[in-house]
Amino acid sequence: MGEEQRLSPDELIARSRAQFESATDFTIAVEEEFALVDPDSLDLTNRFEEVKAGAQGTSLDEHLVGELIASEVEVRTGRCETFADVPGVMAERRAQLQALVEPMGLLLGATGTHPWADWKDQRIIDTPHYRRNDELLRYVVWRNNTFGLHVHVAINGPDRAIAVVSALRNFLPELLALSCSSPFVENVNTGLHSARTQIFTRFFPRCGVPDAFASWDEYEGFVRFLYETGSITENTQIWWSVRPHMVFPTVEIRICDGQPELAEAQSLAAFAASLTARIARAYDEGEPVDPVPHRLIEENFWRALRWGLPGELIDFGRGEAIPARQRIEELIEWVLPVAEEIGAAAYLAVPERNAAERQLERLGEGATLEEIYAEQVRATEKIGG
Repeated sequence: MGEEQRLSPDELIARSRAQFESATDFTIAVEEEFALVDPDSLDLTNRFEEVKAGAQGTSLDEHLVGELIASEVEVRTGRCETFADVPGVMAERRAQLQALVEPMGLLLGATGTHPWADWKDQRIIDTPHYRRNDELLRYVVWRNNTFGLHVHVAINGPDRAIAVVSALRNFLPELLALSCSSPFVENVNTGLHSARTQIFTRFFPRCGVPDAFASWDEYEGFVRFLYETGSITENTQIWWSVRPHMVFPTVEIRICDGQPELAEAQSLAAFAASLTARIARAYDEGEPVDPVPHRLIEENFWRALRWGLPGELIDFGRGEAIPARQRIEELIEWVLPVAEEIGAAAYLAVPERNAAERQLERLGEGATLEEIYAEQVRATEKIGG
């Protein structure tokens, strides 16, 4: 593992605080997780090591990593100085990955779950990190055959970063509703718009919606408590849907399903980055976004994973449920000035139907899961436009 694994908890925490103190605001990185798919059966195939070996010596190598199972690969943009640089790099990484795997006889999938692959057929990759998680979590980690999109936004100031994380909790359901892409798993229509979220956040410890913290000191005290009690042995074992990253001085948003279509992945990243920057600006202006109680966020969290973008979310200011699309459109209007500042405004949009809706619509028309997934894989192949 990296240098952080050689640091003691005290050294890691001290370094993390120092990095937040010197961070440059709103630099951004995006991580996308893809399924490695057999072109004939469209099933998952355990070939990550071959893909990683094929990347050696190429410009993609440093941006390509393993993510739990050998039928999954993650690509990272790396640090971008402004969001304006992010969409182009996301397109480049997808194109690089496709150019790498195509000669190997592989396709890529990017829905939050594979519709029918058996988790018992997936192999955990052989690294010290994932061996430890395998030994610790057992069935919980075996079952997590899911694919997401993560957004890192750098925030200057430890207390400011904690305030941003605590406020971003409020908007996790909106981010999830916009991103839903996983209605099918284990060869069934789950009735959910994000089966990935149910599998991951309801199985893993220290996952889903975190508590709000009042300061870096309070957050640091909790992390120390986890280490001291043996609850965690690595900082990455805090799997919350939004978290202060302990290695990079970023707020990491981890709630979103993977996106088959590049344009929707870019738009989702723009929304996440803009929300983060807007909350930071509100903090600077002396009008911070107050954290909503955990129990209320959980109500919207359930609504988002169950009914997705066509459903309703509770507007806590109004005290009533409103259409999720309306709620997201209002948030886009709220973040727009900062989105223009960071170069994200042109990418903010709510699709007519997101990936989950399109898949469910095709099921209603009589398409099979195989036909539907083939369409999602073809959508993932499209880089231009």
